[in-house]
Amino acid sequence: MAAKNSYTFVLSPDQQDSLEQLLAGGNYLPVEVPHTRAAVEADHCRVMLYTSGKCLIQGKGATDWVQFILEPMVLMEARTGYEELLNPAAFSPHMGVDESGKGDFFGPMVIAAVFSDEDLARKFNEMGVKDSKAIGSDKKARGLDRDLRKLLDKKFALVTIGPRAYNRLYLKMRSVNNILAWGHARAIENLLDAVPNCTRAVADQFGPKRQIEQALMKKGRSIELEQRPKAESDPAVAAASILARATFLRALDKMKDQYDQDFPKGASQKVREEAETLVKTKGPEVLLETAKCHFRTTDQVLAAAGHQRAELGPEGQAVSKSRV
Repeated sequence: MAAKNSYTFVLSPDQQDSLEQLLAGGNYLPVEVPHTRAAVEADHCRVMLYTSGKCLIQGKGATDWVQFILEPMVLMEARTGYEELLNPAAFSPHMGVDESGKGDFFGPMVIAAVFSDEDLARKFNEMGVKDSKAIGSDKKARGLDRDLRKLLDKKFALVTIGPRAYNRLYLKMRSVNNILAWGHARAIENLLDAVPNCTRAVADQFGPKRQIEQALMKKGRSIELEQRPKAESDPAVAAASILARATFLRALDKMKDQYDQDFPKGASQKVREEAETLVKTKGPEVLLETAKCHFRTTDQVLAAAGHQRAELGPEGQAVSKSRV
């Protein structure tokens, strides 16, 4: 496996204390880095222990420092370079499925499915592919999305459920998890067109496994579905999370151009303020085209703008008291 130039570890309090002592007593050059307990220049790399408990090692000597210093002296276990031994299933042929936009008031819900095998999983690791929620910036997520698309060619599938379609589905299905299951099943079915011999799919656990299995068509019924918490640790699921997130971000960009205003992520006060501006300038019906109307935010925004949910029509009325 090719050496990486950057590693991040979340350390326990005892491990943080051990690393701080190690860095203070070794032949290291201290450096000033904001928000760190300790930061040093080591042999061809920089080691930074942040107050949050994260340890970041960067530089061409990062792999050696992790394998010969951090693992035996602080972590007390070997991790780096042993992924295939510790989790061989992650390197076998399978697809990973993940979504983005579920918790965002504005924009679509996007579900991505990505195929991976031994060669692709190694390349994902070399590229630094990880759960999109752990990626520090949208710019980096977009860059990884671009590189993944080139690498995968046709071995991925995307299902984008725009706000109007999402609100119709919620009216019919009455559950976010039912929509997720439907989207996961469609992404799996679509990817099977490109990799028909794939026999296993891994997804994050958001509800009973039967929800996805029941939504699968004939083509996908034979696939072995594995749902588990924190499935983003699987390289294929992590890659899918990046493709889904970047596709969601592009949808927000398109909406920004169309309506000439910002569409923030999440469901914060800033989101509510932008939604109120949108309703005041475009009318209440615009929420059906831009937002997931079962969010409580909808009632708050409409009330602040002097409107009622009834003005949205049946697609808005049917979900007025539902939770995310």
